[in-house]
Amino acid sequence: MTVNPGDKAPGFDLPTDGEGTLKLSDLKGRKVVLYFYPKDSTPGCTVEAKDFRDRIEDFAKAGAAIGGASKDSIKRHDNFKAKNALPFTLISDTDGALCEAYGVWVQKKLYGRSYMGIERATFLIDEKGIIREVWRQVKVKGHADEVLAAVKA
Repeated sequence: MTVNPGDKAPGFDLPTDGEGTLKLSDLKGRKVVLYFYPKDSTPGCTVEAKDFRDRIEDFAKAGAAIGGASKDSIKRHDNFKAKNALPFTLISDTDGALCEAYGVWVQKKLYGRSYMGIERATFLIDEKGIIREVWRQVKVKGHADEVLAAVKA
């Protein structure tokens, strides 16, 4: 499955860092930046998380909440969040249902080997739960700025 701009964002009710839970419906009335990343504490994922962290006030002023999602456990999320002082929610999608719903669980290749993994992707969801922008196969450098510009538009 894949989702595109104009589609209703697939809902979710999943565990988060800090032994919390998050439902997409809890964020209705706000813009939501939902970004998917392969794994906590890896170089690209750490840079991406820090870039969103460093712009958190700008996202908040624009009325947007940020959530990062991967298949990592809550414990790994807690460690990653604490180590990098991340001020936003990390969603634990251990069974991959959220990744499947957003179409980011894909076949990848590395050194000639094929495997399934999370495609780095970001979704901008509007106040009514409609997907407004989609970034796939994200390159980390400059991505947070690009997303912020779309949030402000």
